[in-house]
Amino acid sequence: MKRREFVRTAGGATAAVAASAGATGTAAAQEEQPDWPSGVTGGNLGEYMDARGESEVTVEVGAGDSGLAFNPTQLWVDTGTTITFEWTGSGGAHNVVTVEGEAELDSGDPVDEEGYTYEYEVAEEDAGITHYHCVPHDAVGMHAGIAVGEDVPTVETGGGSNGWPENIAHVGIPIHAHWVGIAAMLGIAVTFVFTFYMLKYGESAHTGHGGNQ
Repeated sequence: MKRREFVRTAGGATAAVAASAGATGTAAAQEEQPDWPSGVTGGNLGEYMDARGESEVTVEVGAGDSGLAFNPTQLWVDTGTTITFEWTGSGGAHNVVTVEGEAELDSGDPVDEEGYTYEYEVAEEDAGITHYHCVPHDAVGMHAGIAVGEDVPTVETGGGSNGWPENIAHVGIPIHAHWVGIAAMLGIAVTFVFTFYMLKYGESAHTGHGGNQ
């Protein structure tokens, strides 16, 4: 490869590294969501859903591969929203009971019937964050949370889209922009070092090899 061609190629690689870093930085844009208590985030996680503005929302009871999760696990709603808890029939018998918080969730005795529902209409008195669980599966992490209204504590988290399993990206594993910048700088530095080596030794080695023929 001629020196001029190599410089052009190396420059293109450097630009590609920078562009990739920019794209990663965009993907890692910060978003705001409720500051969930550890009892919620330490449980079996499905998706986070911001359902403010919605009059109705459904939460699956017995979600995930093992049927031991609520989905969405973390739900932000307005007062007046009707939440329908719908049983999937997986994971055994479940119920919905408040652990701590203002919303008084209590679906009664555990049920394992697919399609069974329990409705809860969120009231103004429920404002804040409520942590709830399935009593029979408390020890295995079947916990979830509901945030109600605008006056709730919030945190900045890494960007991501709603959905299982993308929730892992946006419930406490933020990708900070400065790490993206450091990675980009390292990539560019490696590119320049390699370019310097090839310019200094690559062409001379090629010329020497040609002279022996």
